[in-house]
Amino acid sequence: MLVTVSGLGHWFHYGAPLFQDLNFQLTSGDLIAVLGSSGSGKSTLLAILAGWLKPAEGRVDVSPLSSITWVPQNPFGVPGRTLLDHLVFPLIASGVKRSDAEFQASEALADFGLGGARMREFSQLSGGEAQRLMLARAAIGGAQIVLVDEPTAQLDPLSAQSVIDVLGKMAGEGRVVVVATHDTRVANSCRSTLTLGHL
Repeated sequence: MLVTVSGLGHWFHYGAPLFQDLNFQLTSGDLIAVLGSSGSGKSTLLAILAGWLKPAEGRVDVSPLSSITWVPQNPFGVPGRTLLDHLVFPLIASGVKRSDAEFQASEALADFGLGGARMREFSQLSGGEAQRLMLARAAIGGAQIVLVDEPTAQLDPLSAQSVIDVLGKMAGEGRVVVVATHDTRVANSCRSTLTLGHL
């Protein structure tokens, strides 16, 4: 198992618990939707799984060699930089040669349906394209556990479907993909769901 969650619960200060007694395991290829109304703790759960936030109770055990990445709700990038730049620069920073980095980045962009747009600037992307770029950047980093926060919240149906397809592709490559969402389309595409707010 890559992730084991035992007796997990969280609350802030003296407020009511967001969730309690969560118990589940995640392994390679899992695609799970975390559901719940606004304020139910979806993003908080992702932050705990990422190791950014200590839970109020319980524990999260992650396999020692597993790497984790977070894809935020709002895509971000440098407006004047190309899509290729956004993937190449992190690879170069990690020690990959420029020529190898460009090859890897081009392949990743093609895998996510962005091969024909690789020289376009970030500012010219649609919402769905920007979200797929964030997912491509997460994938090229080799992370085994991908946490995705509300990926379709601001997208039209066609763009949303393209992102949903990418999430399935990432899980199909053996990654664990955990998606916080309120979108039933995303939930229906996942192999399992976890609903918060129903203690």
